[in-house]
Amino acid sequence: MKDNFEECLAHVLKHEGGYVDHPKDPGGATNHGCTKKVWEEWVGHEVTKDDIRSLTVADVAPLYKARYWDKCRCDDLPHGVDFAVFDLAINSGVGRASKFLQGACGVAADGAIGPATLAAVAKMNPRELASKICERRLEFLQALPTWETFGKGWGRRVAETEEVAFKMVG
Repeated sequence: MKDNFEECLAHVLKHEGGYVDHPKDPGGATNHGCTKKVWEEWVGHEVTKDDIRSLTVADVAPLYKARYWDKCRCDDLPHGVDFAVFDLAINSGVGRASKFLQGACGVAADGAIGPATLAAVAKMNPRELASKICERRLEFLQALPTWETFGKGWGRRVAETEEVAFKMVG
């Protein structure tokens, strides 16, 4: 077991930034990458946009650890691959991140990272695996109807995620 969570979260937050509520973003009001809907699910009640605006990194870190890092079994993934999967999960969902990882390592893409996925990951070059995940992610994002609005930033994020993942792999 390893713990690369804090370092990976710091990199994620460089892209997620502070409060935004872009009219073309289906996520709506978001702060530190946490949408109003996700925060409401986490705290178990409705919240206001002001509640979202006031979120701190300390508020969202436990949510990111439990709902994204742990669900994607990032502690069981090689350094770099953990970051590529974690950043993807936050941006596009745990199920999609899990399936992209599984597809990249050639196992059935059922969205549940288990022993078969981890065994396949262990046989792969982490740098190549992180690159395949980022490649699939970019293809997915480019196919979204909101690519025209957000594509430049998304493309930069995927490129920077791959670059950071490569540095983490070593």
